[in-house]
Amino acid sequence: MKTPYRRIRFFVPIFILLALLAVSYAVYWLWNTVLIAVVPVKSVTFWQAVGLLILSRILFGGFKFGSAGGRFRGGEGSPPWRERWRQMSDDDRSKFKREWRKRCNDKPEL
Repeated sequence: MKTPYRRIRFFVPIFILLALLAVSYAVYWLWNTVLIAVVPVKSVTFWQAVGLLILSRILFGGFKFGSAGGRFRGGEGSPPWRERWRQMSDDDRSKFKREWRKRCNDKPEL
């Protein structure tokens, strides 16, 4: 007997492919309508837009799915300084702030 999970598993790659094609079409359309009017660049074909999308993913690391993608969201996995800041007393915080203001304001002029 087939479970609904098997049907869903079948459609996931199709959905990903359709999403890639839709986003590529958006890049293609925006490039050829907006960018050409603003910047002196040549128009691109649909497949060049797909390549630009993949290149931007490689260079800039976008398209994060699922979790925060390594970014901190508080709680477990938060930066270590955050817990130390929470444990500081008000006097310690004000002393810390004064010290950093002093460090930032004492920089020599360039």
